[in-house]
Amino acid sequence: MLTRIIGGALFSSVLVLCGCTFYGERPVKAFATATGGEGLERALWGDVQKQDWKDLRTHLASNFVYLTPAGRLDRDQSLQQFQLLQIQDYSIGEVASEMNRDTFVVSYTLTLRGSIQGQTLGPQPQRRMTVWQQQKSGWVAIAHSVLDSTAAK
Repeated sequence: MLTRIIGGALFSSVLVLCGCTFYGERPVKAFATATGGEGLERALWGDVQKQDWKDLRTHLASNFVYLTPAGRLDRDQSLQQFQLLQIQDYSIGEVASEMNRDTFVVSYTLTLRGSIQGQTLGPQPQRRMTVWQQQKSGWVAIAHSVLDSTAAK
């Protein structure tokens, strides 16, 4: 009887330990390590935060469209807009990612901490959406939009 109790306790302990991960979750630091739509978004905003414009440019399609409350921007205008941002930190939430063959549609909320042209960014999250497409060169964003937070109210 005592053997069964000890054996059961040992078995339970092994099961609990098997459920633990030895290596913690690894955050996405680059497009090369991104898996899935959320990872691609984290890589995009990581490039903006690090101001790695060369890498960001390679992951924006030549016909990239950025739709903002102020209007439509092409790839070069979008890069100029991103370059105005000084991001100290960002958080992504409420992620929904849908894949259809070679395309991800990712919608999420984005909260930026930092400034744009010397003005502090507001603390309210923005609703965003990006369309990613797998191409020969890798994943590239073909469209991105930001919803005017006042329009939703």
